[in-house]
Amino acid sequence: MHTAPDHQYMATALRLAEQGLYTTSPNPRVGCVVVRDGQVLSTAWHQRAGEPHAEPLALRAAGDAARGATAYVTLEPCSHYGRTPPCADALIAAGVARVVIAMQDPNPLVSGRGVVKLRAAGIVVECGLMEAAARELNIGFVSRMTRGRPWLRSKIAMSLDGRTALSNGESQWITGAEARRDVQHWRARSCAVLTGINTILADDASLNVRDIATPRQPLRVVLDSRLRMPLSAKILHGGVLIYTVTQAAEKIAELEKLGATVCVLDGVQGRVDLPAMLRDLAQRGINEVLVEAGSVLNGALLQAGLVDELVLYFAPQLLGDMARGMAALGELSSLTQRVELRWQDVRRVGNDLRILVKVKGTQNV
Repeated sequence: MHTAPDHQYMATALRLAEQGLYTTSPNPRVGCVVVRDGQVLSTAWHQRAGEPHAEPLALRAAGDAARGATAYVTLEPCSHYGRTPPCADALIAAGVARVVIAMQDPNPLVSGRGVVKLRAAGIVVECGLMEAAARELNIGFVSRMTRGRPWLRSKIAMSLDGRTALSNGESQWITGAEARRDVQHWRARSCAVLTGINTILADDASLNVRDIATPRQPLRVVLDSRLRMPLSAKILHGGVLIYTVTQAAEKIAELEKLGATVCVLDGVQGRVDLPAMLRDLAQRGINEVLVEAGSVLNGALLQAGLVDELVLYFAPQLLGDMARGMAALGELSSLTQRVELRWQDVRRVGNDLRILVKVKGTQNV
């Protein structure tokens, strides 16, 4: 049974891992704490893909004192050679006596092998401490490894009666400055921001991270089945990935000359195949996708069962039944067709309310 200090040290490791929220993609966020005789010898967190993982960083800082110590790690230490050597080997070489792991690595290259290697070396290994928190921290990585697609999170700002824009399309600004700033954190943690061509045509959105410090920008992704992207669009500045079903060689060449990447996928009734698009993003190393789109794309993704989580911002105002709704789901003939949600978090952001919900019925990760 884990002790109160075990929980304390693992909580510290999880807070360390969270420091990589904006930087580790496509790798998972991992923290490590090395403890001996009730004293913390060192702490570390994985900062960027290709750089040392949390365990060797912490072991290096602890030095010879790590022999006989306990290492608290938020994810099973890797056991294979990638861009860095196996972390399990580093723990064995350092002579630690015990390793406490929050969760098993979902990566098939690791999954359980790190634990086996450590135990074979005579190290006491315990797995599962604060697993739920560790899984939530790396929900996108887990999704990519187990489902072959990213975790899809849709952000929608609306009035209290669920309206996202007036009937003429006017929507700036329904929510306040604090809520709009909060959205930037969701963008920064995401590997990609996804929208539809109608949002680009209506708002000429850039969809980049603004107003907060981040070492990288998420990949901007646009679904543009008929390749209507204007060559003057702001989103073309700095690179964008465009999914289409249109084989228009001349337009594709023009867009790629401006720095865009155009990916032609098979279509479904003339539209981009949404599951195929997500599989392709996973192959590109995308863990988390933030959707910022209108009711048509939100509705299509929900109907396809591809939305995992909703980040909903409610402003204290009413726009009336003629204004645009949050998701075009069509007319439901039975309550069995409804999209059911699970409450996750509710809090006030400035003058608005932010509600996080997960979609029931989606494949668990």
